[in-house]
Amino acid sequence: MALRPVLVNMKALDDSAVGRFWAEALGWRVSSQEPGATAAKPAGFDWLDPAGVCVDVICVPEPKTTTKNRVHLDLATTSAAHQTELVARLQALGATPVDVGQGDVPWTVLADPEGNEFCVLEPREIYRDTGPIAAVVVDCADPRAMARFWGEAIDWTLSEATDDHAVLRSAKGVGPYLEFLRTPDVKTVPDRVHLDLVPDVGDDKAAEVARLRALGATDLDVGQGDVPWTCLTDPEGHEFCVLARS
Repeated sequence: MALRPVLVNMKALDDSAVGRFWAEALGWRVSSQEPGATAAKPAGFDWLDPAGVCVDVICVPEPKTTTKNRVHLDLATTSAAHQTELVARLQALGATPVDVGQGDVPWTVLADPEGNEFCVLEPREIYRDTGPIAAVVVDCADPRAMARFWGEAIDWTLSEATDDHAVLRSAKGVGPYLEFLRTPDVKTVPDRVHLDLVPDVGDDKAAEVARLRALGATDLDVGQGDVPWTCLTDPEGHEFCVLARS
Protein backbone atom coordinates (compact mmCIF):
# COMPACT_ATOMS: atom_id res chain seq x y z
CA MET A 1 0.00 0.00 0.00
CA ALA A 2 1.21 3.50 -0.79
CA LEU A 3 0.18 7.07 -1.39
CA ARG A 4 1.84 9.56 -3.70
CA PRO A 5 1.98 13.35 -3.46
CA VAL A 6 0.15 14.66 -6.51
CA LEU A 7 -0.84 18.28 -5.84
CA VAL A 8 0.69 21.23 -4.06
CA ASN A 9 -2.61 22.81 -3.05
CA MET A 10 -2.55 26.61 -2.64
CA LYS A 11 -5.37 28.84 -1.48
CA ALA A 12 -5.92 32.24 -3.13
CA LEU A 13 -8.46 35.04 -3.43
CA ASP A 14 -7.88 34.98 -7.21
CA ASP A 15 -7.08 31.43 -8.26
CA SER A 16 -6.84 32.38 -11.92
CA ALA A 17 -4.19 35.06 -11.39
CA VAL A 18 -2.14 32.99 -8.94
CA GLY A 19 -2.46 29.89 -11.12
CA ARG A 20 -1.21 31.83 -14.15
CA PHE A 21 1.70 33.17 -12.11
CA TRP A 22 2.82 29.69 -11.10
CA ALA A 23 2.35 28.27 -14.58
CA GLU A 24 4.57 30.99 -16.06
CA ALA A 25 7.03 30.76 -13.17
CA LEU A 26 7.51 27.02 -13.66
CA GLY A 27 7.21 26.92 -17.44
CA TRP A 28 4.07 24.80 -17.19
CA ARG A 29 0.59 25.10 -18.70
CA VAL A 30 -2.60 26.44 -17.11
CA SER A 31 -5.56 24.13 -16.68
CA SER A 32 -8.94 25.19 -15.31
CA GLN A 33 -11.70 22.58 -15.41
CA GLU A 34 -14.08 24.14 -12.89
CA PRO A 35 -14.75 27.59 -11.42
CA GLY A 36 -12.58 28.42 -8.44
CA ALA A 37 -9.75 26.05 -9.28
CA THR A 38 -6.76 26.72 -11.54
CA ALA A 39 -3.90 24.26 -11.95
CA ALA A 40 -0.35 24.70 -13.22
CA LYS A 41 0.75 21.40 -14.74
CA PRO A 42 3.87 20.14 -16.53
CA ALA A 43 3.36 18.72 -20.01
CA GLY A 44 2.04 15.17 -19.91
CA PHE A 45 1.16 15.27 -16.21
CA ASP A 46 -1.08 12.38 -15.11
CA TRP A 47 -2.52 12.93 -11.66
CA LEU A 48 -3.47 9.23 -11.37
CA ASP A 49 0.15 8.20 -11.96
CA PRO A 50 2.22 11.20 -10.94
CA ALA A 51 5.98 11.28 -11.42
CA GLY A 52 6.07 14.67 -9.73
CA VAL A 53 3.53 17.20 -8.52
CA CYS A 54 1.46 19.98 -10.04
CA VAL A 55 0.29 23.19 -8.39
CA ASP A 56 -3.47 23.45 -7.80
CA VAL A 57 -4.76 26.89 -6.76
CA ILE A 58 -8.15 26.94 -5.01
CA CYS A 59 -10.24 30.07 -4.54
CA VAL A 60 -11.10 30.99 -0.93
CA PRO A 61 -12.68 34.14 0.53
CA GLU A 62 -10.00 34.72 3.18
CA PRO A 63 -6.78 36.59 2.31
CA LYS A 64 -3.43 35.35 3.50
CA THR A 65 -2.51 36.57 6.96
CA THR A 66 0.86 38.16 7.68
CA THR A 67 2.00 34.87 9.24
CA LYS A 68 4.65 33.09 7.19
CA ASN A 69 3.42 29.92 5.51
CA ARG A 70 4.72 26.75 7.15
CA VAL A 71 4.85 25.00 3.77
CA HIS A 72 6.63 26.55 0.79
CA LEU A 73 8.30 25.69 -2.50
CA ASP A 74 12.00 25.87 -3.29
CA LEU A 75 12.75 26.43 -6.98
CA ALA A 76 15.83 24.90 -8.62
CA THR A 77 18.37 26.69 -10.79
CA THR A 78 21.23 25.38 -12.90
CA SER A 79 23.74 28.23 -12.61
CA ALA A 80 24.29 31.60 -10.97
CA ALA A 81 23.20 33.28 -14.18
CA HIS A 82 20.03 31.18 -14.26
CA GLN A 83 19.24 32.13 -10.66
CA THR A 84 19.66 35.82 -11.44
CA GLU A 85 17.55 35.56 -14.60
CA LEU A 86 14.82 33.56 -12.85
CA VAL A 87 14.54 36.01 -9.95
CA ALA A 88 14.24 38.92 -12.40
CA ARG A 89 11.62 37.08 -14.47
CA LEU A 90 9.58 36.16 -11.41
CA GLN A 91 9.59 39.76 -10.21
CA ALA A 92 8.41 40.86 -13.63
CA LEU A 93 5.53 38.37 -13.27
CA GLY A 94 4.49 39.92 -9.94
CA ALA A 95 6.68 38.29 -7.28
CA THR A 96 8.08 40.50 -4.54
CA PRO A 97 11.16 40.13 -2.30
CA VAL A 98 10.36 39.28 1.32
CA ASP A 99 12.34 39.15 4.54
CA VAL A 100 11.53 36.13 6.68
CA GLY A 101 14.65 36.55 8.77
CA GLN A 102 16.85 34.67 6.32
CA GLY A 103 19.83 37.00 6.71
CA ASP A 104 22.75 36.76 4.28
CA VAL A 105 22.04 33.57 2.32
CA PRO A 106 22.79 32.45 -1.26
CA TRP A 107 19.14 31.91 -2.11
CA THR A 108 16.47 34.54 -2.78
CA VAL A 109 13.19 34.65 -0.87
CA LEU A 110 10.18 35.92 -2.79
CA ALA A 111 6.40 35.90 -2.45
CA ASP A 112 3.85 35.24 -5.17
CA PRO A 113 1.20 37.89 -5.98
CA GLU A 114 -0.87 36.91 -2.91
CA GLY A 115 2.04 36.68 -0.50
CA ASN A 116 2.86 32.97 -0.53
CA GLU A 117 6.58 32.75 0.23
CA PHE A 118 8.97 30.67 -1.86
CA CYS A 119 12.71 30.45 -2.47
CA VAL A 120 14.82 30.56 -5.61
CA LEU A 121 17.85 28.47 -4.72
CA GLU A 122 21.40 28.88 -5.85
CA PRO A 123 22.48 25.95 -8.08
CA ARG A 124 22.84 22.73 -6.08
CA GLU A 125 23.89 19.39 -7.50
CA ILE A 126 21.27 17.50 -5.48
CA TYR A 127 18.46 19.25 -7.38
CA ARG A 128 19.85 18.82 -10.90
CA ASP A 129 17.09 16.37 -11.93
CA THR A 130 14.03 17.54 -9.98
CA GLY A 131 12.51 19.81 -12.58
CA PRO A 132 11.66 23.43 -11.68
CA ILE A 133 10.45 22.56 -8.15
CA ALA A 134 13.44 21.43 -6.12
CA ALA A 135 11.56 20.72 -2.91
CA VAL A 136 8.37 21.11 -0.94
CA VAL A 137 9.61 22.43 2.41
CA VAL A 138 7.72 22.09 5.70
CA ASP A 139 8.51 24.03 8.88
CA CYS A 140 8.19 21.81 11.93
CA ALA A 141 9.31 21.22 15.50
CA ASP A 142 10.72 17.71 15.01
CA PRO A 143 12.12 16.88 11.55
CA ARG A 144 12.97 13.30 12.51
CA ALA A 145 9.43 12.55 13.68
CA MET A 146 7.92 14.23 10.63
CA ALA A 147 10.19 12.19 8.33
CA ARG A 148 9.11 8.98 10.05
CA PHE A 149 5.42 9.79 9.63
CA TRP A 150 5.65 10.99 6.04
CA GLY A 151 8.13 8.30 5.02
CA GLU A 152 5.64 5.63 6.07
CA ALA A 153 2.67 7.58 4.71
CA ILE A 154 4.04 7.89 1.17
CA ASP A 155 6.77 5.23 1.17
CA TRP A 156 9.51 7.64 0.12
CA THR A 157 13.20 7.12 0.84
CA LEU A 158 14.89 8.99 3.67
CA SER A 159 18.18 10.48 2.49
CA GLU A 160 19.00 12.73 5.47
CA ALA A 161 17.77 13.07 9.03
CA THR A 162 19.18 15.36 11.71
CA ASP A 163 17.62 17.28 14.56
CA ASP A 164 17.33 20.30 12.24
CA HIS A 165 16.64 18.88 8.78
CA ALA A 166 15.16 15.76 7.20
CA VAL A 167 14.89 14.93 3.50
CA LEU A 168 12.70 12.42 1.63
CA ARG A 169 12.36 11.60 -2.05
CA SER A 170 10.53 9.08 -4.19
CA ALA A 171 12.48 5.83 -4.48
CA LYS A 172 12.11 6.24 -8.25
CA GLY A 173 14.39 9.28 -8.06
CA VAL A 174 11.95 11.60 -9.82
CA GLY A 175 10.24 14.85 -8.92
CA PRO A 176 10.90 17.20 -6.01
CA TYR A 177 12.17 16.37 -2.55
CA LEU A 178 10.04 16.65 0.59
CA GLU A 179 12.03 18.42 3.30
CA PHE A 180 11.39 19.22 6.95
CA LEU A 181 13.11 22.17 8.63
CA ARG A 182 13.19 22.70 12.36
CA THR A 183 11.83 26.14 13.27
CA PRO A 184 11.11 27.79 16.62
CA ASP A 185 7.69 29.04 15.53
CA VAL A 186 4.53 27.13 16.38
CA LYS A 187 1.61 26.65 14.02
CA THR A 188 -1.04 29.29 14.69
CA VAL A 189 -3.13 29.52 11.50
CA PRO A 190 -4.35 26.98 8.91
CA ASP A 191 -1.80 26.17 6.23
CA ARG A 192 -2.22 28.23 3.08
CA VAL A 193 -0.29 25.55 1.18
CA HIS A 194 -0.63 21.80 1.65
CA LEU A 195 -0.07 18.48 -0.10
CA ASP A 196 -2.76 16.31 -1.66
CA LEU A 197 -2.07 12.58 -1.93
CA VAL A 198 -3.51 9.91 -4.22
CA PRO A 199 -3.54 6.12 -3.64
CA ASP A 200 -1.58 3.85 -5.93
CA VAL A 201 -3.43 1.78 -8.53
CA GLY A 202 -5.38 -0.97 -6.81
CA ASP A 203 -5.09 0.55 -3.33
CA ASP A 204 -8.24 1.30 -1.38
CA LYS A 205 -8.62 4.92 -0.27
CA ALA A 206 -10.49 4.04 2.93
CA ALA A 207 -7.79 1.54 3.89
CA GLU A 208 -5.10 4.12 3.20
CA VAL A 209 -6.86 6.70 5.37
CA ALA A 210 -7.17 4.14 8.18
CA ARG A 211 -3.45 3.40 7.84
CA LEU A 212 -2.65 7.12 8.12
CA ARG A 213 -4.75 7.41 11.27
CA ALA A 214 -2.82 4.49 12.77
CA LEU A 215 0.42 6.33 11.96
CA GLY A 216 -0.75 9.42 13.84
CA ALA A 217 -2.88 11.42 11.40
CA THR A 218 -6.01 13.14 12.70
CA ASP A 219 -9.32 13.81 10.95
CA LEU A 220 -9.95 17.43 10.02
CA ASP A 221 -13.25 19.21 9.45
CA VAL A 222 -12.84 22.44 7.47
CA GLY A 223 -16.47 22.52 6.43
CA GLN A 224 -15.78 20.35 3.39
CA GLY A 225 -19.08 18.47 3.69
CA ASP A 226 -19.70 15.38 1.58
CA VAL A 227 -16.69 15.30 -0.75
CA PRO A 228 -14.72 12.44 -2.32
CA TRP A 229 -11.49 13.40 -0.57
CA THR A 230 -10.53 13.07 3.10
CA CYS A 231 -8.99 15.94 5.06
CA LEU A 232 -6.41 15.05 7.70
CA THR A 233 -3.58 16.59 9.69
CA ASP A 234 -0.17 15.09 10.34
CA PRO A 235 1.15 14.72 13.92
CA GLU A 236 2.21 18.41 14.02
CA GLY A 237 -1.09 19.69 12.64
CA HIS A 238 -0.17 20.29 8.97
CA GLU A 239 -3.26 19.80 6.85
CA PHE A 240 -3.29 17.43 3.88
CA CYS A 241 -5.88 15.58 1.79
CA VAL A 242 -6.21 12.06 0.41
CA LEU A 243 -7.96 12.11 -2.96
CA ALA A 244 -10.14 9.43 -4.49
CA ARG A 245 -8.86 7.96 -7.75
CA SER A 246 -12.27 8.13 -9.45
